[in-house]
Amino acid sequence: MFKCKIINMNYLAHLYLSGENKMLMTGNFIGDFVKGKKYLKFPEEIQKGILIHRRIDTFTDRHNKFREAKKLLRPEYGLYSGIVIDLFYDHFLAKNWSAYSDISLHKFSKKAHAILLSNFSFLPARVQGFLPNLIQKRRLESYASKEGIQKSLEVMSMYTSLPTKSKKAIQIMKSNINFFEKNFTDFMQDIIEYVEKEFQFEIKKPGENSLI
Repeated sequence: MFKCKIINMNYLAHLYLSGENKMLMTGNFIGDFVKGKKYLKFPEEIQKGILIHRRIDTFTDRHNKFREAKKLLRPEYGLYSGIVIDLFYDHFLAKNWSAYSDISLHKFSKKAHAILLSNFSFLPARVQGFLPNLIQKRRLESYASKEGIQKSLEVMSMYTSLPTKSKKAIQIMKSNINFFEKNFTDFMQDIIEYVEKEFQFEIKKPGENSLI
């Protein structure tokens, strides 16, 4: 079976790091699926979201905490270890959601789904293809459990060139859970500060009213 190039699946983090602008959130969500200058065909605010997605990815790839975390996956996943850490980070964001938002993960996910559906005509064909399943399976909420992350890894290995080692990845997470928890917390603090300063919008945190 032909396996396509891997697309990062840390959807929850990109949605969270989009502030209150619905079109920007849409662009941030589809960023991996829009290559080169093709972003220019989208409305201006979606263009901004796509470019923010790219900047977030660059910041992440260069961050020392992300690089430290990848080292633990490298023996099993090699060049693909960053893809797994992206999912691990979404797990810890979902698991500790109340530390980052006043509204529940369920409510945030429902509102994000509604935003993406309202902008469905702007979504690339591949995103239009998987979005109904992502919504039906409540994939964003599933990230809160290790089983949900394992399932996502299994799905990725079926349709991409990601190595089929989901059980091993979860074992590594469990064996190094304290390291990964702190690693993520430190990284998340830095990326929130980066996004707010670099793009001049606020990410609503506990104790602050959200307009999403």
